[in-house]
Amino acid sequence: MSEIPAVSREWHLVRRPQGWPVAEDFALREVPVNAEPAAGRILVRNLHMSVDPYMRGRMNDVKSYVPPFQLDRPMDGGAVGEIVASAAEGFAVGDHVLHGLGWREYAELDAKYATKVDASLAPLSAYLGVLGMPGLTAYAGLFEVASFKEGDSVFVSGAAGAVGGLVGQFAKIKGASRVIGSAGSDEKVTLLTEKYGFDAAFNYKNGPVAEQLRAAAPEGVDVYFDNVGGDHLEAAISSMNVHGRATLCGAIAHYNDTEAAPGPRNLMQVIGKRLRLQGILVSDHAGLQQQFVQDVAGWLRSGELSYDETVVEGVENATSAFLGMLRGENTGKMIVSFTG
Repeated sequence: MSEIPAVSREWHLVRRPQGWPVAEDFALREVPVNAEPAAGRILVRNLHMSVDPYMRGRMNDVKSYVPPFQLDRPMDGGAVGEIVASAAEGFAVGDHVLHGLGWREYAELDAKYATKVDASLAPLSAYLGVLGMPGLTAYAGLFEVASFKEGDSVFVSGAAGAVGGLVGQFAKIKGASRVIGSAGSDEKVTLLTEKYGFDAAFNYKNGPVAEQLRAAAPEGVDVYFDNVGGDHLEAAISSMNVHGRATLCGAIAHYNDTEAAPGPRNLMQVIGKRLRLQGILVSDHAGLQQQFVQDVAGWLRSGELSYDETVVEGVENATSAFLGMLRGENTGKMIVSFTG
């Protein structure tokens, strides 16, 4: 085990972004490391951290379901690492844990906010993706919020991202009649159909989404999993069948807008088709955690489920990874790994 350093690097938000974030909105700063945590606390050397779309909203000073990042304070988010000092019962030096203090090399925290994970069952980074928050979001959003049932036709936007790729595969595994995905490049479209088993996929940059969706789902859509919003949501409403269900998970098309985005122009169809549109926050579905891990771990072992990660090396490149994720440069989960 490496020696505990005197200082750790961590990312601070120093300015609230106006529109798209830029490098000048962040600062990488050195802070002292507490090598002797108090009773009940642990010191973790982070090995991998997550960057996620929801973090963009936390950079705005607005009231939401999660508090905004504070200026000139370290940002936070999912991370997995190795305990290097412990004063907490049940947590030993060398244990690997999942916790919420990412965006830094070393994290000192109350052990009750850490969950031990087993590196022999899955790569540690998987606990930030397929076996972590994105995976549970996909699982809960499809099966609980959208009330998926065998034979449903499913459309997923942002389908090559950390959540979307899993939604489509979960649906196929559980007997969807047809799964359609949208993505932002021809390479990602190929990934969806050739690796993830989607029945059809299209590049939303190649033409109007509504037209491409109608061509891919001529018999309509029963379930829509929305990661994008905007023209994708409008197109999905037009293609949804009577009593269709939509899980509204994200609206990445609008996260950097400086003015309010217009809503779908076809909301009247929701009435006639008796559609159900429901938002999801993964924190509402903790009761599914055990079943989720059991099912997904089984699908991984059987080879029924595939996942991808885009890995950026080094804490100094964390903001570049975050901005790249917002631009759609990732395939699957965007991970920042600390190898030093």
